[in-house]
Amino acid sequence: MRKVYIKITTAAILLISLFTACSLEETNPSTVDLEVAYTSPEGFESLVNYCYDGLYYFYGKIDGIGAMEMGTDLWVSESKESGFTLYDSKMNTELGTLRVIWNGFYATVNYCNTAIYYADLVEDYSEEEKNAKVAEAYFLRAWSYMHLVEQFGDVVLRTEPSSIAGIDNYPTRSSEPEFYDLIISDLKFACQHLPVNQGAERGRVAKKAAYGMLAKAYLQRTRLGEANASEYAKLALETAKELIDNQAAYNCALYTSDDTKSGYSKLWDGLNNKNNSEFLFLEAVDHEGFLNPDKDNRGRTRQYYLMDLKTVGAEWGTAEKNCAWYSRANDRGFKPTKYLMTEIFEPVKDPADTRFAETFFTEYYNSRWSDYTISQSLVDKYGKDQSLVGHVIKNTAWTYDPGNDYYFGQTYYRINASGNVNMVDEDGNGYLDGISVFTPNYTIPAEEKALLPFLCVDPSDMYDASGKWVSAETSTLGTYYKECYPSMRKFSSLYWIYNNQKWEGDVPILRLGEVYLIAAEAALRYNNDQAAAAQYVNAIRQRASVTGRAGEMAVAQGEVDLDFVLAERARELAGEQTRWYDLKRYGKLTTAYLSETNPDITTFEPSKHIVRPIPQSFLDAIANPDEFGTNGY
Repeated sequence: MRKVYIKITTAAILLISLFTACSLEETNPSTVDLEVAYTSPEGFESLVNYCYDGLYYFYGKIDGIGAMEMGTDLWVSESKESGFTLYDSKMNTELGTLRVIWNGFYATVNYCNTAIYYADLVEDYSEEEKNAKVAEAYFLRAWSYMHLVEQFGDVVLRTEPSSIAGIDNYPTRSSEPEFYDLIISDLKFACQHLPVNQGAERGRVAKKAAYGMLAKAYLQRTRLGEANASEYAKLALETAKELIDNQAAYNCALYTSDDTKSGYSKLWDGLNNKNNSEFLFLEAVDHEGFLNPDKDNRGRTRQYYLMDLKTVGAEWGTAEKNCAWYSRANDRGFKPTKYLMTEIFEPVKDPADTRFAETFFTEYYNSRWSDYTISQSLVDKYGKDQSLVGHVIKNTAWTYDPGNDYYFGQTYYRINASGNVNMVDEDGNGYLDGISVFTPNYTIPAEEKALLPFLCVDPSDMYDASGKWVSAETSTLGTYYKECYPSMRKFSSLYWIYNNQKWEGDVPILRLGEVYLIAAEAALRYNNDQAAAAQYVNAIRQRASVTGRAGEMAVAQGEVDLDFVLAERARELAGEQTRWYDLKRYGKLTTAYLSETNPDITTFEPSKHIVRPIPQSFLDAIANPDEFGTNGY
């Protein structure tokens, strides 16, 4: 296997991180020391490298997931990040996650501002070399400010490093258009000066990232309601087209389908993860030397979306410690809404669209290292047919195999993951003989489910009549069924599993597939060009099926309106930390829309919930907190 090394997380030791700071500011007692350190290319590049550090705290970590994906039409949770998922009383100025987001993105801004400030002092750089390097800081400052303005609204906009500007005890708000003016200017600089390729340094941004992010920024700006909003839609379309129409020039491409595998499946294939043609901007994880923040403690996303394999699943043969493919079930909580399961995705057994199957696990296998026998008590508890007493669920966890060709050498975890052996259907019932739990998004008749030799929980079991998730109060088996649901699969390719909690694959932040959907939405927002929008949507949809079924995925241009594109974004991007921003851009963060699509959310207040509370730690650190208030909280 070719080894790829990553260098972008080298610490710039002269900077003090803001992750634990109380305000926006940090001080450095010796600006001269910084000038000496950053005049050499090596010192300056170390500073630029550290601008990437924030990626590792927001992707694959619960803080970013809660803020960017939850509280939408797609996900529910009773136990995880409830301030974000349910807009309950935990969403307040004291919420710790808000401090992580606020301090984390402002820390990145400050590193980027420092790099931009010192760029002209670097010796032994040509003008082209300097611009190419500082363009990374411009890109990451724009990325950070885009998150800050979307999360918190018109807060503080800084373009100088705190080591130069000093502490500002009386900060002022900047308008959202001012934020976007800087974001767009920064990304234009990045488009102009970033190289097409960054060589072997995987994860370092290149031109394709800048064009993709600029198109995204133009489109997101349309939500501001400015008089020239359609012009920003036009610019989003033109920028997206530049990338789509010149993919070879920018070193990117959609994966194509063949007769057995969809392009969407290839996108998430572990063998493609470290050199992925669709990833434009990513969190690059060093899987060899673990030179990452938190070292090997990466890839936690799948853990938060996992169904209960250690209690309910265990009754049917799963064993959490051996379920490395799925993840560890100790931190589960995020589960799909009925809207996502049965309206966004077509609730049928064999859809042409492979995106549901590639987004979710629905089959969970016996992983006890031995066969598992269904007992009388289990049949009685779950209302199964008496004929199933004594039925054997086959073990699917492979034991030690010294001849395996996986990289990590973590043979115990990698080979003993469930789903490796006995993947057969010897009894001819249409299901593998090692299935312990099955959570499809289509409904199976009750009498048929009673005869299935495993626990089967479908939408009729998961949701009550109102569309809410079941509970002990609304269903006889609600205590158990509310813990059974499809689990996140996108970030779980077996190839990069280190153990049942850690996953060492790269995480995409922006993909080419999203750029196609940006182009489709922009075409509609600019001049309602449904023909152009349908062209981009159909390219995405057809690569989501195998070749022989591509025709089933085509949609007529008259069907492609803004709501269709929003639904398509859910099918394409579910779980990829875009949905809260999508609903905000669409004006769908409303009581009416969320009540219809996610009835578990009952406390949404549009007057305040379209932005987050400003952290109390910041308000306590400044002399003019009344000027900022609490963003309505």
